[in-house]
Amino acid sequence: MYDPLIHKTPYGAAVAGMPISIKFPLDKALHAKRCFIVFRQIFAEDTPLCEHMRVEIPFVECDNDEDVFAVTLTLKGAGVYMYRFEAELENGELAFFGRGYDGVALRRDWLPEWQLTVSKRAYKTPNWAKHGVTYQIFADRFCKVGDNEFVKKGRLHTYWSDTPDIAEEGKDFRADDFFGGNIRGILSRLDYLKSLGVTLIYLTPIFKSPSNHRYDTSDYLAIDELFGSEEEFAQLIKAADALGIKIMLDGVFNHTGADSIYFNKYGNFDSLGAYQSEQSQYFEWYKFSDFPTKYDCWWGSTVVPTVNKSAPGYSKLVLGEGGVIDKWTKLGVKGWRFDVVDELPVEFTTELCACVKSKGEDMLIIGEVWEDASTKVAYDVWRPYFMGEQLDGVMNYPFRQAILDLAKGGDPRDFREKVTRILENYPLESLNVLLNLIGSHDTVRAITELSGVTPPDSKLARANFSLNDSQYEVARARLMFAAALQYSLPGVPCVYYGDEAGLQGFEDPLNRGTYPWGREDKTLLAYYRDLGRLRTKFADVLTGKTFFENDDKLVIFDRVSGDAVLTVLANPSQTAVTHAISGVDAMSGRRIKRAVTVPPLGVRFVVCERNK
Repeated sequence: MYDPLIHKTPYGAAVAGMPISIKFPLDKALHAKRCFIVFRQIFAEDTPLCEHMRVEIPFVECDNDEDVFAVTLTLKGAGVYMYRFEAELENGELAFFGRGYDGVALRRDWLPEWQLTVSKRAYKTPNWAKHGVTYQIFADRFCKVGDNEFVKKGRLHTYWSDTPDIAEEGKDFRADDFFGGNIRGILSRLDYLKSLGVTLIYLTPIFKSPSNHRYDTSDYLAIDELFGSEEEFAQLIKAADALGIKIMLDGVFNHTGADSIYFNKYGNFDSLGAYQSEQSQYFEWYKFSDFPTKYDCWWGSTVVPTVNKSAPGYSKLVLGEGGVIDKWTKLGVKGWRFDVVDELPVEFTTELCACVKSKGEDMLIIGEVWEDASTKVAYDVWRPYFMGEQLDGVMNYPFRQAILDLAKGGDPRDFREKVTRILENYPLESLNVLLNLIGSHDTVRAITELSGVTPPDSKLARANFSLNDSQYEVARARLMFAAALQYSLPGVPCVYYGDEAGLQGFEDPLNRGTYPWGREDKTLLAYYRDLGRLRTKFADVLTGKTFFENDDKLVIFDRVSGDAVLTVLANPSQTAVTHAISGVDAMSGRRIKRAVTVPPLGVRFVVCERNK
């Protein structure tokens, strides 16, 4: 039966005006006379949606018990299409075929369709970004060396091992407690990151801000003084580059801080801010419904007023010569992760991405999207992220959910379904630079999530909670299982600092504790280093195509590049499973002659022959 990962070329998304080859194998017993593929377009960027298209697929050959129909066609309009198959049978019936649960064709009426994303143009993503490991650092909490001057409102923790502050009952959370993680701290730990196989550091915002998370920017052109100086940042970029590690910044362009040069709600800056006067040069950057107290802000939070991205002054600040993108890219930054990219207007996103790529085609652009990015709709507008003019890749939250569910005892078929949808829908170039995360600054810590414990009712109780020994052992086994998939699925593993050390914590801000230097889980850390070496050793095959095998007990998929095949066998159950396979164990180098036994919550990597 038809499987789009096998029977459709190109793999994943297609390109407008370029050939698409489709084979549709049918059981001979159906006695099909003619076969058709039926398309309908559901999203188009700047042209009207096309009508239904019904294209005949000619018969080409008999292959064992199947009649094979095949066609090569082109779709001129870029966008997103849905498609299905029909067959005219000898008995006069019209048989309908749609997408089965895990992507393979089924005969039945009213089945779901397959999706085909058609990009405007064939585009390349940076080759350097397809390999290695990405490491996300929450800038205030990774490592501190020396003391930078503390001039903020709020407090600086005395002890690195303190728990982050939480809001008092009935009060708003202000994110105004700091630990002082700094550039010198990251510099001191570059060798540690290198030992993990890290090739890209993704820094949460580093620009001047009143908060510890810095998503409320005060000045886009200045590094926060608690984090360090511009000279130190240049030194970090140079030292990291010498180790083969690049730097990606978090660009927060949907909103600024209320406490900023631009808005200046509290009068802390010498500038005339938009909040202070309608004569401010920044006034047109913001939308007031009742000046100055009522204004548009992100999700109702008055500390982050939303910016009018079409305001010429704002556009010049972000996109212009000497502006945000220009300044920090010239300093040596090699990538940008765009915060809440689906809040940005489509036109601004296109201009923003074009600006980044104008600094070099090897610049990496990642967007924060939590859903399937190929069909993302925000504010009733489809987002054309993979049309070839915007993002390279996204934060891969769909894989995260699939991995977490499987690690907690989920069904292998459910996992295949969730993963194959993304493989079908995204361009291969984008698949290879997705940031595959298990945890982030926006999620519960990975090991806490995987423990399966019920969170205590109160925030204070959650802040003081720690897994007991038996809970931790379960969670660690699940995390090792999850990490193995994170490192071997298409895309690049994105490790949230401290997850590799067993750092615990519930929701924000408890997921933003300090890295536990000297208190790491050494077993877990050693495993992450092994996985990092696996990424290095099999760099080429891990940017190849991915094909799933149908198995009820294991998740089995092949990573294929040329004649090289790395087979991944993952066992989410509590019982060991033996599977027939021959090859070489990729981790130990031992020869596997006939079969491999995958232990409970175990993952095995086997180097196989192409025609296994």
